[in-house]
Amino acid sequence: MWDGRLSIGEKLKDMSLSYCHRIYAASRRGDVKTVRKLQKTLMRSWSNKALAVRRVTQDNRGKKTSGVDGVKSLSPEERMSLIGKLKLTGKSKPTRRVWIPKPGKDEKRPLGIPTIYDRCLQTIVKASLEPEWEAYFEDNSFGFRPGRSCHDAIWSIKNAIQSKEKYVLDADIAQCFDKINHASLLHKLNAKGKVRQQIKAWLKSGVIDKGVLSQTSQGTPQGGCISPLLANIALHGLETMLNNFAKTLNMRNSKGNQIGWQKKVQSLTFVRYADDFVVLHRDLEVIQRCRKLIAEWLEGIGLELKPSKTRIAHTLNKLASEDGKAGFDFLGYHIQQYPAGKYVSSKKGNGEILGFKTLITPTRQAIKEHQRNIKGIINENKSSSQSQLIQELNPVIRGWCQYYEFSDAQTLNEFSKQDHLVFLKLRAWGNYRCKKLKDAENKYYTKIGKRNWVFAVKRESKNPLRLLFHSDFSSSSTEYVKVKGECSPYDGNLVYWSTRMGKNPDLPLRKATLLKQQKGKCKWCGYHFREEDILEEDHIIPTSLGGKDDYKNLQLLHGHCHDQKTTLDLIEIRKKEISNSLKDLDKFYEKVNYLWVDDILTIIPKAKEVY
Repeated sequence: MWDGRLSIGEKLKDMSLSYCHRIYAASRRGDVKTVRKLQKTLMRSWSNKALAVRRVTQDNRGKKTSGVDGVKSLSPEERMSLIGKLKLTGKSKPTRRVWIPKPGKDEKRPLGIPTIYDRCLQTIVKASLEPEWEAYFEDNSFGFRPGRSCHDAIWSIKNAIQSKEKYVLDADIAQCFDKINHASLLHKLNAKGKVRQQIKAWLKSGVIDKGVLSQTSQGTPQGGCISPLLANIALHGLETMLNNFAKTLNMRNSKGNQIGWQKKVQSLTFVRYADDFVVLHRDLEVIQRCRKLIAEWLEGIGLELKPSKTRIAHTLNKLASEDGKAGFDFLGYHIQQYPAGKYVSSKKGNGEILGFKTLITPTRQAIKEHQRNIKGIINENKSSSQSQLIQELNPVIRGWCQYYEFSDAQTLNEFSKQDHLVFLKLRAWGNYRCKKLKDAENKYYTKIGKRNWVFAVKRESKNPLRLLFHSDFSSSSTEYVKVKGECSPYDGNLVYWSTRMGKNPDLPLRKATLLKQQKGKCKWCGYHFREEDILEEDHIIPTSLGGKDDYKNLQLLHGHCHDQKTTLDLIEIRKKEISNSLKDLDKFYEKVNYLWVDDILTIIPKAKEVY
């Protein structure tokens, strides 16, 4: 019986993806009739349903989270049964309300958790709608889209201001997911029949909070698989509206002639990541006009700008900013230009000195939140072993540094500052356990290579378990390669996307190296890795069977392929354990036999004396 983990799953994935590629191609050429026909076929496809069930009940990290029906953690038989039940009915169960705290704030964000059945159904519909809309979405929209990340958005901003200082509209939409107008969203979606009825049912399903049912007359439930796509569809067209406005600007060259509309559009930069966006231009009046136009456009879909998070600033001159602060924060990065001399100043392509330097660094809030997370882990492990503390801290440090890999954090010694703050916290942890500073120093710290005061588990091996330093990681704001504007994972260019995955900052170095060695393919099933796949490292020969932890003994597999190989490895490990047990048993019987013979030889002489 198929349990969603065998290599046949990859064949089903390729079948579904071929339809996605055809939907994307038909949407690009404007063939709506073909798009609708392919979408109907894909939504009825058994393979698409099977993939949806696997993604929701196996690959997804929230597979153990239940909806209002309490169903979670399905068995293989239950997953197989669920595939046959999935069907668009135009009905939906209410979502379960869960409140999660916002990072660094006392506020809480509402999440609506649909049932597993609805999540699978949403995944099916999303798989058919996403390729169509990926062909339409604007180039500078980066949030919740396959193949695009926040680093692409940051690179777009730096590219726009690295040779010019500009005014910036730093804006945020108030309660974007909770206030989207349903009628305008469904009109823009332009779906008909069962698909429209089903999406409308999800939007109107209501929420149950502490046993109380509340109706939902607006917004999309955060927590649903299809909600990010619907939010992007609702906000689609904002960049086009601003580009049309830019064409009407009165801009002249040095000779006093009007410049072409292409250059006018290029002078205005719009970058959006979900509900956060920025608008950049050299003219303050243009930025002010953009704020009014955006507010009017958002009213049409039931949204509005959040006053507390919307400001007009200048990238270089703090006096030109509304609040007297130069620069702005976006996606955890602080972007600002600083006056600089001729030796450190940025330059134009012709070598002309600009007089300023653009720097991208972690925001103060991001730094505080990072240290708060580290402090929480250390406090929770006051009575834990040193090795357990290191194993919990290392992923947090690695993830934070990799997120800011394409920034100027290392240039400004931000990573070294973080190391010092972590050292102070760990020193207090050691003093608490040992009561004396010197005892803690001798027990928990050692010298490795040229580094002193390394928080590590002292072992005789050359590679002891140690805490990662922030300064072990490098960063540069000039090395990132932005995704090509019109490229999409649905365009069928597997070579480009497999190569790009190996350069993704969210991918650890070892995984990226293995991905490059394997040319973007899984060693177990032989299929290309996709953007949404879970990639896991695997020891070709398990360490328990004598395998080493080096690149020659490592391979990169799909998450479900890794499950299958691990099952076979466990069988071999069990065989080895049984074999070792039998050998030990043979030695035991051999020893018992020798003892028995010795006993007989000692007993016989005594028997003769008695008789």
